[in-house]
Amino acid sequence: MPIPDFQSIMLPLLKLCDDGKEYTNREAIEALSQDFGLTEDEQKELLPSGQQCVFDNRVAWARAHMKMARLFENTRRGVFRITERGLDVLKQNPTEINLRFLRQF
Repeated sequence: MPIPDFQSIMLPLLKLCDDGKEYTNREAIEALSQDFGLTEDEQKELLPSGQQCVFDNRVAWARAHMKMARLFENTRRGVFRITERGLDVLKQNPTEINLRFLRQF
Protein backbone atom coordinates (compact mmCIF):
# COMPACT_ATOMS: atom_id res chain seq x y z
CA MET A 1 0.00 0.00 0.00
CA PRO A 2 1.41 3.41 -0.85
CA ILE A 3 1.86 5.98 1.90
CA PRO A 4 -1.53 7.69 2.36
CA ASP A 5 -1.92 11.42 1.77
CA PHE A 6 -2.54 13.66 4.78
CA GLN A 7 -6.30 13.91 4.17
CA SER A 8 -6.64 10.12 4.23
CA ILE A 9 -4.96 10.13 7.64
CA MET A 10 -7.41 12.58 9.23
CA LEU A 11 -10.31 10.25 10.08
CA PRO A 12 -8.14 7.37 11.37
CA LEU A 13 -6.20 9.87 13.50
CA LEU A 14 -9.41 11.27 14.98
CA LYS A 15 -10.72 7.75 15.66
CA LEU A 16 -7.42 6.82 17.34
CA CYS A 17 -7.96 9.62 19.84
CA ASP A 18 -11.64 8.94 20.58
CA ASP A 19 -10.78 7.70 24.09
CA GLY A 20 -9.97 11.27 25.20
CA LYS A 21 -6.45 10.35 26.30
CA GLU A 22 -3.38 12.41 25.52
CA TYR A 23 -1.18 11.17 22.68
CA THR A 24 2.35 12.07 21.71
CA ASN A 25 3.19 12.62 18.07
CA ARG A 26 5.29 9.44 18.08
CA GLU A 27 2.48 7.32 19.59
CA ALA A 28 0.07 8.51 16.91
CA ILE A 29 2.56 7.90 14.10
CA GLU A 30 3.34 4.38 15.29
CA ALA A 31 -0.33 3.42 15.75
CA LEU A 32 -1.34 4.84 12.37
CA SER A 33 1.55 3.22 10.51
CA GLN A 34 0.30 -0.13 11.84
CA ASP A 35 -3.32 0.72 10.96
CA PHE A 36 -2.29 1.51 7.39
CA GLY A 37 -0.06 -1.57 7.22
CA LEU A 38 3.04 0.37 6.20
CA THR A 39 6.23 -1.58 5.71
CA GLU A 40 9.41 -0.61 7.53
CA ASP A 41 10.77 0.89 4.30
CA GLU A 42 7.62 2.98 3.82
CA GLN A 43 7.85 4.20 7.42
CA LYS A 44 11.47 5.25 6.86
CA GLU A 45 10.97 6.88 3.43
CA LEU A 46 12.28 10.43 3.57
CA LEU A 47 11.02 13.63 2.00
CA PRO A 48 13.19 15.00 -0.83
CA SER A 49 14.87 17.28 1.75
CA GLY A 50 16.06 14.17 3.58
CA GLN A 51 15.14 15.78 6.90
CA GLN A 52 11.86 14.05 7.81
CA CYS A 53 9.98 10.84 7.05
CA VAL A 54 7.13 11.22 4.55
CA PHE A 55 4.56 9.51 6.78
CA ASP A 56 5.57 11.52 9.87
CA ASN A 57 5.18 14.70 7.82
CA ARG A 58 1.74 13.71 6.58
CA VAL A 59 0.52 12.84 10.07
CA ALA A 60 1.78 16.24 11.25
CA TRP A 61 -0.12 18.02 8.46
CA ALA A 62 -3.31 16.08 9.19
CA ARG A 63 -3.04 16.96 12.85
CA ALA A 64 -2.28 20.62 12.13
CA HIS A 65 -5.35 21.05 9.93
CA MET A 66 -7.59 19.33 12.47
CA LYS A 67 -6.13 21.47 15.26
CA MET A 68 -7.00 24.60 13.25
CA ALA A 69 -10.57 23.25 13.04
CA ARG A 70 -10.41 22.71 16.82
CA LEU A 71 -10.87 18.95 16.65
CA PHE A 72 -7.62 18.58 18.61
CA GLU A 73 -5.92 20.65 21.26
CA ASN A 74 -2.30 20.71 22.33
CA THR A 75 -1.92 19.91 26.01
CA ARG A 76 1.83 20.49 26.00
CA ARG A 77 4.67 20.37 23.49
CA GLY A 78 4.28 17.35 21.21
CA VAL A 79 1.21 16.10 23.10
CA PHE A 80 -2.41 16.46 22.04
CA ARG A 81 -5.92 15.16 22.65
CA ILE A 82 -9.30 15.24 21.02
CA THR A 83 -11.70 18.09 21.89
CA GLU A 84 -15.45 18.03 22.47
CA ARG A 85 -15.87 19.21 18.88
CA GLY A 86 -13.75 16.30 17.72
CA LEU A 87 -15.91 13.87 19.67
CA ASP A 88 -19.05 15.47 18.20
CA VAL A 89 -17.63 14.96 14.70
CA LEU A 90 -17.07 11.27 15.44
CA LYS A 91 -20.69 10.95 16.63
CA GLN A 92 -21.75 12.07 13.12
CA ASN A 93 -19.96 8.96 11.82
CA PRO A 94 -18.34 10.65 8.78
CA THR A 95 -17.07 8.44 5.97
CA GLU A 96 -14.06 10.72 5.50
CA ILE A 97 -12.57 13.93 6.82
CA ASN A 98 -10.80 16.21 4.38
CA LEU A 99 -10.14 19.91 3.94
CA ARG A 100 -13.59 20.49 2.45
CA PHE A 101 -15.17 18.86 5.54
CA LEU A 102 -13.03 20.97 7.89
CA ARG A 103 -14.09 24.25 6.21
CA GLN A 104 -17.39 24.12 8.13
CA PHE A 105 -15.42 24.96 11.27
